[in-house]
Amino acid sequence: MDKTNKLIASLNYFSVFFAPFLLPIAVYFIVDHHEVKEHAKKALISHIVPFISIIALIILVVFSGFSNPTEATFLSVFFGGIIVVGIINLIVFIWNIVKGIKLLMTV
Repeated sequence: MDKTNKLIASLNYFSVFFAPFLLPIAVYFIVDHHEVKEHAKKALISHIVPFISIIALIILVVFSGFSNPTEATFLSVFFGGIIVVGIINLIVFIWNIVKGIKLLMTV
């Protein structure tokens, strides 16, 4: 993979800072290089994971409030879920940065 393709592939991961969904989708459909497309697909999936975890937290909190409406249960599910989602999002964020740097550092 040449330097330009490496840069484009790493930008897919760094797009978590500026265009998480748009850039990997655009690169996937515009660039013809197979390896760059693979990185675009992986980056897009890694950008979707935090979004899905937030939606799962919202669903969990809403249904925990309906099934057992005590305040203590609701608050424990809410704050526990926020901690879990925060950890997932932090791990995915760091993973994107590491993958982008590794691509730039390869010879």
